[in-house]
Amino acid sequence: MSQKIREADGLLRAIPKPGEAILPKDGEQNVLITSALPYCNNVPHLGNIIGSTLSADVFARYNRTRNRKTLYICGTDEYGTATETQALKEGLTPRELCDKYNTLHVETYNWFELSFDHFGRTSTPLHTEICQSVYLNLLHNGYLEKQIKDQTYCEGCQKFLADRFVEGTCPHCGADDARGDQCDVCARTLDAIDLINPRCLISRAHKVTTRSSAHMYVKLDALQPKTEAWIKQRWTLGKWSPNAVINADGEIVDARMRGGLRPSPVTRDLTWGVPVPLEEGEDDQGMKGKVLYVWFDAPIGYPSITANYTSEWKRWWFNQDNVRLYQFMGKDNVYFHTVYFPSIEIGDGRPWTTLYHLSTTEYLNYEGGKFSKSHNRGVFGPAAKETGIPPSVWRYYLLSIRPETADAMFSWDDIIAANNSVLLNNFGNFVNRALKFVSSQYESVIPDSGDAPGPLSPNDEVDADFITEVNAYLKDYLDAMDAVKLRLGLQTVMLLSGRGNLYLQSSGLNKALMNENPKRCAQVVSRAINLIYVLSALIHPFLPATEASILTQLNAPARSVPQVFSTDILAGHTIGTPEHLFKKIDEKMADAWRAKFGGSKPAEAAVEPSADATHVAPGMSKRKAAAAKKAADKAAGAVSDAQPKSAEVLAWEQKIAEQGQVVRTLKGKPKTPEAEQDIAGAVEELKRLKEELAALQKAS
Repeated sequence: MSQKIREADGLLRAIPKPGEAILPKDGEQNVLITSALPYCNNVPHLGNIIGSTLSADVFARYNRTRNRKTLYICGTDEYGTATETQALKEGLTPRELCDKYNTLHVETYNWFELSFDHFGRTSTPLHTEICQSVYLNLLHNGYLEKQIKDQTYCEGCQKFLADRFVEGTCPHCGADDARGDQCDVCARTLDAIDLINPRCLISRAHKVTTRSSAHMYVKLDALQPKTEAWIKQRWTLGKWSPNAVINADGEIVDARMRGGLRPSPVTRDLTWGVPVPLEEGEDDQGMKGKVLYVWFDAPIGYPSITANYTSEWKRWWFNQDNVRLYQFMGKDNVYFHTVYFPSIEIGDGRPWTTLYHLSTTEYLNYEGGKFSKSHNRGVFGPAAKETGIPPSVWRYYLLSIRPETADAMFSWDDIIAANNSVLLNNFGNFVNRALKFVSSQYESVIPDSGDAPGPLSPNDEVDADFITEVNAYLKDYLDAMDAVKLRLGLQTVMLLSGRGNLYLQSSGLNKALMNENPKRCAQVVSRAINLIYVLSALIHPFLPATEASILTQLNAPARSVPQVFSTDILAGHTIGTPEHLFKKIDEKMADAWRAKFGGSKPAEAAVEPSADATHVAPGMSKRKAAAAKKAADKAAGAVSDAQPKSAEVLAWEQKIAEQGQVVRTLKGKPKTPEAEQDIAGAVEELKRLKEELAALQKAS
């Protein structure tokens, strides 16, 4: 089939050569992207995927459509007590466990069509080498200090126990299954040595005592002034969204920083991890046989995984002037990427490429509750493909509800509606209608419209409004995506395809128009086909398989995102065979999937309070026992009083959150009389939704 595509620099997408490492170029905008390294002791659920890996993938694909040098790095975080604990549960060695779950993660991400340039792991020799170099630099620069503290010790195992290997009675509420780091009943953070009647999870028969152990701590307090100065400088440069670290006025609001950072441990008494480096001839300071703390080594996984991708990794990670680092994660990881790890980089002393922009999400919940692997509730890992719903539909739905400013709720009814109402009836309808017309009426050859190759003028007498609006949508899309407002970018794509549908409708594209006004018909067809070509690039970050199908049907190469609407597919070009991009999903399937993935109901979260108010756990004073009972009573009361929200209420809350985002977006645009009217209308709609929610809650 003949191709007639306009020849212009930058029109087509630059595709890296197979096997050729992607490296930054001086003087250009080079983009380095990471998503939070997933723990290698479980499979990810939908909330994990939208919170980091899928969102980062969209931004990476977008930058590639702008022909920017872009590197997307991720991998499994494999060291630490979480891995050792899960390995014990499954009867595997830590290495066997990591091999198993790394494979499951790769399988899941491949199915969701994530485009990592390299997906690695932290249990590699290069990771050990780079982690140890950072540790030694901190030591030589005077930012490490030794502290000796009491720690739980198992007499039978003859080893110190990390917090997750210990359980016992909570000193606050009396719950008998508190972990060494936290009590799940009263939600208090604990120190393992404070547990009453501590038990070793490796061998419960062995006696657990307390012994002193030496560890190295990084002096975050000494680094805090430099870290604060760095945060304020990068926050302004990278246009961070306000989060738990810094507010909209540029003020540090993180409670740990406001209260003064404290030295933080960088070593642990474990065997599965990066060995603490010991310099020959120097006092080991009691560090022999210890490993680096997982929160110290995990962020170093980003450069170490890059080093496993290319030996020239320093061109990405020691290149602040030419590389912008974008990092994607859930909100619970913010501190470690904006305070802790930047402090480590500063203390290391080398010219690290530090965070430019942080993109975080709130939580994605499941059908009125939470995802729970233990209760088989929700969609985890490769299970998404068991539904038969294509990856493109999953990607679209998750990105359309991306919890950017508030928690979002997954709903089977909503994902079906997203496919049937938006993808099928809006986007797919426009593409299919235009291509089928060319196939049936022009024998698949684009007719001569009289339009010259290149940008279309908004002054065109016939389609001036159409061209102006398309260009406005293109600007909105570029602005949203450059600002990492991914959900807004996706909404803009759907608005643009909707404008395409309106164009075909208002132009009266049919066989009669072709017979009565062939020149006008050819013009409408040409502009519709070229809009589809534009949409192929705009949809690529979100639905790459859909773009591939469009390009096959257009018989055109992958293109870059334009800044203005142009005639790029020329008269005489032969298209491929039109096919439907999406298929309708039976609405009745919602109940089937709801039953399949609903799981079992979780057990009560609270411990039943003892009927005997004078009951005292061994080792507890009566005063502490009374306080524990009071905490347990309060926890039990909170559980019994809490009423689950109905699906209808949750749906209204989601509508309110989305309308609030609309208001915020409008307020961020230049002030004009028309914009003020739009804002007023959006605010009124928000008020109406809130009033209806209040009425609904009152009625129930």
